[in-house]
Amino acid sequence: MSGYTSKLAGTEAGVGKEPQPNFSTCFGAPFLPLAPKVYAEMLGARLKMHNAQCWLVNTGWSGGPYGVGSRMKLPFTRAMVRAAVNGQLKGVDHEPEPVFGLKIPKSCPEVPAELLNPRNSWVDKAAYDKQAAELAERFRKNFEKFDASPEIRNAGPRKH
Repeated sequence: MSGYTSKLAGTEAGVGKEPQPNFSTCFGAPFLPLAPKVYAEMLGARLKMHNAQCWLVNTGWSGGPYGVGSRMKLPFTRAMVRAAVNGQLKGVDHEPEPVFGLKIPKSCPEVPAELLNPRNSWVDKAAYDKQAAELAERFRKNFEKFDASPEIRNAGPRKH
């Protein structure tokens, strides 16, 4: 429902030195005329119908905040996507992610284990915890607009 990215200096006009958080419904708000909840329900129904797995791949920062860490290296992103598509992550041990309630694989072919859980790649774990809590709060505030929207309230469950 709530795609999140950061606008970065050098890639976006008018952005200062620090990244600026940015939300976009399903990463494509201008092209999606229905309420975000409708798309979320459609995705959930199709995942269930096809007994599909859904993976969230970290293509963002690893090793620390902007200016300390770096963007996830492309070969690791490719390896994670390849492993998910090829079914190599089915049945691997997972660890819980406490802020967002995700399950993080403990291993993935061709990816260092410490990169799979973003917290493990940060030297300053307290700084990671603070950033994760701030991000969770941004999501919470962004979701408020969905809850307040009459379009959402009237969408109701849909049959697919």
